Amino acid sequence: MATETVAVTESTPPARRARAGAGLLTWLGVVPFFLFALAFLVAPASYLFIGSFQTLDGQFTLDNFRNLNQPIVVEAYKNSLQVSFATALGGTIFGFLLAYAVTLGRAGRVRSGLLTFSGVASNFAGVPLAFAFIATLGRIGLITTMLKAVGIDLYQQGFSLYSFAGLSLTYMYFQFPLMILIITPALEGLKREWREAAENLGASSGQYWRYIAFPVLLPSLLGTLILLFANAFGAFATAFALTGGTINLVTILIGSQMRGDVLRDPGLGYALAVGMVAIMAVSITAYTLLQRRSERWLKR
Repeated sequence: MATETVAVTESTPPARRARAGAGLLTWLGVVPFFLFALAFLVAPASYLFIGSFQTLDGQFTLDNFRNLNQPIVVEAYKNSLQVSFATALGGTIFGFLLAYAVTLGRAGRVRSGLLTFSGVASNFAGVPLAFAFIATLGRIGLITTMLKAVGIDLYQQGFSLYSFAGLSLTYMYFQFPLMILIITPALEGLKREWREAAENLGASSGQYWRYIAFPVLLPSLLGTLILLFANAFGAFATAFALTGGTINLVTILIGSQMRGDVLRDPGLGYALAVGMVAIMAVSITAYTLLQRRSERWLKR
């Protein structure tokens, strides 16, 4: 038997053994990723799902999901959806125009600086971002004080940084840079031959964008819009630090249910979180499908 084993081993081609060893090393390399995903994605999501069906005593119940029709919960989802969609739409439009200017327009010389700023600003959120806007546009902020010195009082005219409009403006600071980072490769993927062919056939610039460039970019634009929506929908620290919880958002309501003294109801908090996870999962799935379609166009 030992002789047969040695013979089989010796008869195995060296190239096949090398490929098998390389495949094993490849799988070993992704083990940390799977462990990380299991510890910080799968396990917490499973814990939330199980907790959403339990009472404080650990008994099975559906009341946590029935309580999602409470007015305060409906208002929280409504506010979160409105803020997320408004900032996602604004970030998509503003970010696309800036990306177009530095990629295909005449502002290419500032491209490197804008992309560097976008990489930093897209990750600048939470308490530091809230403090920066309070110091800039708060009641005694720098810009507020400068405008008041020339006779323009923003807060007397109805503006408030601690309102829906102020929160949306703050979210825009990290929304449009993220749009620039994502849409720039798609703009660079537009082939010059497509425009030259359209011009040779007598098409104007508007017709080129309407019938060629925009349809090709549409999956990327819609996918990025969805990604920006999910990015704003899951934000917590920025809104809480800026408004102190005066604006009822889903993330803030979850926090009050989990650590509050009066409103403490972990089961309802878990159910709220499961609803958020479902919305985020749908958003990410739609974004992935749209990105795959966009990549097929741009690789042709």
